[in-house]
Amino acid sequence: MKLSKTTRIIMGVASLSLIVTFLVPLWQILLWAPQYPEGLTMKIWIDKLTGQVDIINGLNHYIGMKHIDTHMFPEFAYMGILIGFLIAVGVAAAVLGSGRILFFFTLLSYVYGVAAMWDFWRWGYDYGHNLDPNAAIKVPDMSYQPPLIGYKNLLNFTSYSGPDTGAWVIIGVCLLATLLWWWEFFRNRNMTRAQGSTVGKTVSVAGIFALLNFASCSTEPEPIRYGQDECFHCKMTLTDKRFGAEVVTNKGKVYKFDDLNCLVNFLKEDTVPEANIAQIVAVDFKKTGSFVDVNKAFFLQNEAIKSPMRADVASFYDKKDLESVKAETGGGKEMTWAEVK
Repeated sequence: MKLSKTTRIIMGVASLSLIVTFLVPLWQILLWAPQYPEGLTMKIWIDKLTGQVDIINGLNHYIGMKHIDTHMFPEFAYMGILIGFLIAVGVAAAVLGSGRILFFFTLLSYVYGVAAMWDFWRWGYDYGHNLDPNAAIKVPDMSYQPPLIGYKNLLNFTSYSGPDTGAWVIIGVCLLATLLWWWEFFRNRNMTRAQGSTVGKTVSVAGIFALLNFASCSTEPEPIRYGQDECFHCKMTLTDKRFGAEVVTNKGKVYKFDDLNCLVNFLKEDTVPEANIAQIVAVDFKKTGSFVDVNKAFFLQNEAIKSPMRADVASFYDKKDLESVKAETGGGKEMTWAEVK
């Protein structure tokens, strides 16, 4: 997935903004009590602790809690490296325009967040539960684990734990990266669909042209639309469904005729050279709508047949049909195609 220019710029700026986390605290713990109405603070940075840590240690000493100092947090040794790596991944996503690297950055941000919260909870549990048995003040079944996030009452103190400026920057960048990845995902998917649609339309158009070309090159006869089609030779409308003929060229062009004499005259005029004719068919007199190849047909000429242009010749595929009509009309002359033309 290729990132857009806008996403790359935003991602680059967002990644570099994580440098701020080296300059501001990441987390804060606040304590309030009647004797400390203004509150006590402890700030956790990327590699140090600040605030009124000594006062907090002095108070916690009475209830047996451990002494808080930087040595209690081995994470300070590598947190800067982890954040630096995250910045590098984000910048790489921006420079290379890679959706995969952006996804890795986003996933890594969430992994960092979950791992940090678990690590902080683990520290808080140990800090609040593993108390000095020789402490001056002991409260049975009482633990002093600070809240993971939010407020909690501990004896006469109200404590608060939550993100500070650095953590909010990380959260903001993580959410922004998530939005950017999803935006790019849907943008690229829509582009792929649009391209597929364009290809599909191109294929469809090509298919239509191919079908039209196939249809135009088909050497099969066309059904005659009686009452609509016009005889190519005499220009009369075809109306009698017992008669009709067609010449089909090698390129699929169809010439229609209302009577065999119009067909014969057309062939004599050599409008279409014989070499360019694919087939010549005539309507079967007894089978409405059916064609018969003139070279295989049987023909009967009789004035009683009364064809449109008075050639008075009927075409048959089946010799028995010819004999039946011949008997009905009182005779007539049987002919071959060579004799008709």
